[in-house]
Amino acid sequence: MDIQQPLSLLGGLTPAQFMRRHWQKKPLLVRQAIPQFSPPVQRAELFALAAHEGVESRLVQRVKGAWKLRHGPFSRRALPSLQQPDWTLLVQGVDLHNDAVHALLQQFRFVPDARLDDLMISYASPDGGVGPHFDSYDVFLLQAHGQRRWRIGRQKDLTLRDGLPLKVLENFEPEEEYVLEPGDMLYLPPRYAHDGIAQGECMTYSIGFRAPARAELAQELMARLAEDAADDDNTPLYADAGQPAVPHAAAIPANLQDFARAALTRALAQPQALERALGEYLTEPKASVWFEPGDPGVMLEGVRLDRRTRMMYDAKHVFINGESYLAGGRDATLMRRLADERQLAARDLARASDDALELLSSWCDAGWAHTWSA
Repeated sequence: MDIQQPLSLLGGLTPAQFMRRHWQKKPLLVRQAIPQFSPPVQRAELFALAAHEGVESRLVQRVKGAWKLRHGPFSRRALPSLQQPDWTLLVQGVDLHNDAVHALLQQFRFVPDARLDDLMISYASPDGGVGPHFDSYDVFLLQAHGQRRWRIGRQKDLTLRDGLPLKVLENFEPEEEYVLEPGDMLYLPPRYAHDGIAQGECMTYSIGFRAPARAELAQELMARLAEDAADDDNTPLYADAGQPAVPHAAAIPANLQDFARAALTRALAQPQALERALGEYLTEPKASVWFEPGDPGVMLEGVRLDRRTRMMYDAKHVFINGESYLAGGRDATLMRRLADERQLAARDLARASDDALELLSSWCDAGWAHTWSA
C-alpha cells in the first residue's frame, strides 16, 4: 500500500498523515468515506450467519429499561421481530465468512496486520444500541445501511453500572454528536466513550483491532517457550548432591530457585525464540476457524491466500496460521510479498525454488491458500 497516497476512506488524508495525527490520539469523522456504499452483506445473510455454530454472535435488548444479553447461535425465530424496537444483533468476524467483507477489511491494512483483528456487523432495530461504553482498542465505525446517531466524549469517569450483562458507563458525558449516513465513517481511539443509537433500522460495520494485555501476551509467549523447552531432550534435571539435611522442610531451597531462574533465562536466550513465539501467536487462527483441504497435486499457476489465513513475517521468519519457517534470500522475498499482497502470480512463482514451491503446494493442500490464474 502507498502510505503517501490520499484516501477518500480517510477524508483525503494519506495513511501516513492519519497514523501521525489521529491513531490512538483523537477521533476522525469522514463523510462519504466510501461514496455510494452498498453493503456486501444484507440483513437476511447476516441473520443466516448468526444461526451457525462457528460464528460468534450476540443479541442485546433493552426491555422496559433493563439490559439483556444472549449469545448465539440464533435461529431466525429466536430473534425479535423487525418491528420490535431497541434490539441489536452483533455478528463477529464476518470477514472470515464473506470474500467481499474480507476485501473491505483489506482497505485498512495501513495498520500492521499484527494489530488488525476483524470486522463485526451490528444490525439494530429502531432505537437499538448497546449503551454508552468504551473500547480498549481502536475502532472504525462504518455506516452500512440506515442512520445511526453517535454521541462521543473523552470520558474521565469510567465507572460502570453494576449488575448489568454489558459494560455500560454509569455517568456518560458526551461532548459531540453526529448522525452517520451510509458510507460515513467515524474513527475512535481506545477508551473514547461512545453511544450509538439506530435512527430506524440500520447496520454498522465495526473494524476492530487487537490490543493484547501485557499479562496475556506474557502468558501466551511463556507457554510457547515452555513447549519449545520440553522438546529439548538434553535439558538437565535438577540435582542437589550437596544438599544438607534441613531442620525446616517446608522452606524452598535457594538452589532450586536459582535453577528455575536459569531455566527461564535459558528459554529466553535461545536465538530467535521470543520472536518465533510472538509470530506464531499473532498468526494463530481463532478457535472457530477451520480450513477445507484443497485438491492435492494441483499445478501452481498463481497462489492466493485463503481469507481466513493469517500470514506475517519478521527479519528471519515467515509465519502462517500459527506455524513458523526460517526464510532467507530470494524465497524470503517471495514469501514476504505473498504476506503483504496475499497473492502471487505465475511470474512470481517462476522465480521460486523447488523448496518454496513444495511449501506453497502443501499450504494449498491444507486449504491455507488456493491456486488461481491471473
